[in-house]
Amino acid sequence: MASYDRSELHTGDAGYPACLAETPRPPRTLYVAGDPSALRLGLGVVGSRKATPYGLACAQRFAGWAAARGVTIVSGAAYGCDQAAQRAALAAGGRTVAVLGCGADVDYPSGAADLLDTIRRDDAVVSELPWGSPPTKWAFPERNRIIAGLSAALLVVEAGLPSGTFSTADHALDASRDVLAVPGSIFAPECRGANRLIRQGAFAVTDVSELAEDLRSCGLLGALPDGGDFEQPQAAEESDPVARALLADPMRPDDLARALAMDIIEVMRRLARLETAGVAHRYPDGRYGPGPRR
Repeated sequence: MASYDRSELHTGDAGYPACLAETPRPPRTLYVAGDPSALRLGLGVVGSRKATPYGLACAQRFAGWAAARGVTIVSGAAYGCDQAAQRAALAAGGRTVAVLGCGADVDYPSGAADLLDTIRRDDAVVSELPWGSPPTKWAFPERNRIIAGLSAALLVVEAGLPSGTFSTADHALDASRDVLAVPGSIFAPECRGANRLIRQGAFAVTDVSELAEDLRSCGLLGALPDGGDFEQPQAAEESDPVARALLADPMRPDDLARALAMDIIEVMRRLARLETAGVAHRYPDGRYGPGPRR
């Protein structure tokens, strides 16, 4: 296990993050494993634990882009979108803060132990629960207000209905933070929550230029050079009609063949090539959808 510093910050302390102190019901004590200076306003990125390849790809793209430009990524280290965003931030050489529903020294979920060790060593894992506290069901909705409080803007990448992600969005609104959401297919149940948030007034984010605009408006990002620094290199495979169809709606191979009037053998051949390139990914239910960029 990696070594790290431990500290406790109380409301009124000089080191207690001002952005959290000004929110409704700020934690009386923050238990910090790592560097307390990492606790500053950042971009919250949350989403489904049972994320689709589309959700993972969006979390990686937006969190990695923002982190590479000095924006701290705040999330909960949960499986799915949370971990994808925080790993992307680290891969980009940026900072990330994990807020837990257990003690800041507890590895939860257990599969995130390596990620949490890295964050504790280089950035900060934080909780309002005392050291060694086990995870409890009630603590996770409560920790969501800390994620929201440390975020100048909250980006919801993917969420179904119902979804605990709405709790974080509600806390963000209570703290007068911006709420952003990545839209998805109207046919995909995994996207209904994010689409609902947009209908209720969340800012839609469909590319990094829109994210940059939102980050500038809330003070997280300064002016970018002329040209925008927005270009996303496109793999040659992404021009494939099968890839374009999957961007619109995840489908099974036979549905793709019918929609594109293609031979099923040709569709399977293209899907294999797209999977190898990381452009497409097979869902557990047999559908194919867009995959994380490599």
